[in-house]
Order: sequence, then structure tokens, then C-alpha cells
Amino acid sequence: MPVSVEPTTAPSTPAEVLRPHAEDAFGAELAALAEQDDRPRPARWRLSPWAVATYLLGGALPDGTVITPKYVGPRRVVEVAVSTLATDRALLLLGVPGTAKTWVSEHLAAAVSGDSTLLVQGTAGTPEEAIRYGWNYAQLLARGPSREALVPSPVMRAMAEGMTARVEELTRIPADVQDTLITVLSEKTLPIPELGQEVQAVGGFNLIATANDRDRGVNELSSALRRRFNTVVLPLPESAEAEVEIVTRRVDQIGRSLDLPPAPVGVDEIRRVVTVFRELRAGLTSDGRTKVKSPSGTLSTAEAISVVTGGLALSAHFGDGVLRPGDVAAGVLGAVVRDPATDRVVWQEYLETVVREREGWQDFYRACREISA
Repeated sequence: MPVSVEPTTAPSTPAEVLRPHAEDAFGAELAALAEQDDRPRPARWRLSPWAVATYLLGGALPDGTVITPKYVGPRRVVEVAVSTLATDRALLLLGVPGTAKTWVSEHLAAAVSGDSTLLVQGTAGTPEEAIRYGWNYAQLLARGPSREALVPSPVMRAMAEGMTARVEELTRIPADVQDTLITVLSEKTLPIPELGQEVQAVGGFNLIATANDRDRGVNELSSALRRRFNTVVLPLPESAEAEVEIVTRRVDQIGRSLDLPPAPVGVDEIRRVVTVFRELRAGLTSDGRTKVKSPSGTLSTAEAISVVTGGLALSAHFGDGVLRPGDVAAGVLGAVVRDPATDRVVWQEYLETVVREREGWQDFYRACREISA
């Protein structure tokens, strides 16, 4: 016997929220796309697949409205992800840490369903109830198993309302809990044996999961569960300029919410941080002439964003508001030297053989030497 799940309405986002949900932060762009979007839309989608891709990749609408890029990367990656959500297969965004998996997941859900908050955060302690349903124990003790005592999970709500659910860090969730999704994704049904009922997914329901295989302690997906997903790999930025653009754009967005100086003011230091991270990741300098050792950390784009944001805060509160080498040196050191025993040697060698000899990098070299002492 099917059971309905009452939708809940989230309160409006107040202006002072530090980090608004995507549907709130970019509500004007989503509304402009919806108004001018005359292409076919799948059931309960707020936008057509074309408009969803445009929202993520950016572009100009016929009326002149500019849609800012949310993701800088291969267009085909976004198109495959969006078209997957228009089918009955779930989407798995896979990539090394810092490749914008969570960011893309949130914006996809915001564009498709207008709500990115139906989220299950995967951890080693995520229980089965987070994916299926839980119970209000006061009601359960008073009345026994009943519809009123049931607490729907984000996945159950998404099924009942035809929305997009999100599961972050799927491979962090214990394997037996992961497999709770098999029936949901294959049969589009969530049984409630305690009530002799079930929730059947309505049109528009789908699920986006994210995962990476670089962290220790992950739980591999079973072959049965992996078959229920279409896997899209999000790559690292192909070029230094693309990565600089990503870092600059995200730092500027974060900085506005924190009243920090505009990121373009420090674009030279942003380019320097990105160069250091890319060379140490690749084990080779950008000119291809010098091999360098790679540290144990990932040195991802997300870490570069964090380093630059921290540097902007230093320059705003303890400097003249201009991002300088001394503002980012400590952040770079912290990102590179994760294992003091091995990474410090790698960093010192890179400083002396690459940074010291590079024209125009003397201020950065001195700042790094000072902070590393």
C-alpha cells in the first residue's frame, strides 16, 4: 500500500546567511532561465536539460541576461551528467578531492528541482535510517508504528515529491548501508515493512552521489550498486589559466560574503599559488624542464581556493588590502607539508631548486623561507 510523504517548506534564506544555498544565491539566474526556456522539460523539472547545462556552464540569454559559469571544465561532462538525470539512472560524480563534485551536485539539484537541501552526508557512522527513514520515538512508544511516528529521510522525501536527492561521500558510508539504495534505485520503491506500506517514486525523482577514491578508509561500492549509477568523472582543470579562473571566481564569491577585497586585485598571487600546486601535483615544472618531488597531499583546486581566501583575510585585516606573497606563504606551507617528516623535505627542495631561481618570484621565495624557518 503506497504512503504519501508530506512536503515541508524550508524557511526563506535571511540576508545574513554566510553561505546561501545555490537556489537562493543564484535565484535570479534560475528565474531568468525558466522564463525564457521553451524547450521540453522532464517531469517536475524546473528547467529543460539545455537550460540546466547553461546554468552550470554559463552563457547569455536572448534578452541579454548573463548566466555566470558555476563549473569551468569540459562541456561534455556536464551534458552527460544532466542527460543522466533525465533518465532513470542515478548519477555518480567521481573524482579526486577538490574537483568540485559537491559544488556541481548542489547546482544540478538546484537547477533541476529548485531545492538542493535533500542531502545525506556520508560518513563512517551514517546509519541506514539516514537513507530510508527513522522514527519519532515519543510517538512510537505512545501509539506504536504509525504514519505519524515515521520520520522520512531526504531520499524518501525526494521519491515522494519527485525531487533530486543528494548523497555526499557515498564511499564513506558502510557497505551494508550503501546497499540500502539498491532497491530505491532499481525498483524506485522504498518498503516500510513496519506499516505494511511503501513509498513509490514519482516522476522527477533521481539521485546524485559523489565519491572519491583518494582518501583512506573508503568502502568500495558493490557491483550491484555501481550498476545503478552512471559514473561521470570530474577531471582536474586542464590548464593553469582554467584553474586560475576557477580559483579567482570562487574566492571572489566567498570574499563578498566575508567583506574581503576583490579577488582580481591579487590575481598575480593567485596565479603563483596555482602554479606551485600544479607543479607539485605533476612532479614537473610548467616549462617541462625540471622534475620535482610530489608531497603526500592532493593540492587540489579547493585547497588553492582556501589558501587564497585566507591570504585575502590577512591582507584585509593586517595589511593594505592587496594580496601579497607574505599573505599566501603560510597557507601554501600548510597545504604542502601535511607529513612533516617527508613533505618538508619536498617543499625545501622545491623552494631552493625552482622558486629561488624563478624570475620575479624573489618576494615569494623570501616569504616562504621566513615562514618555513
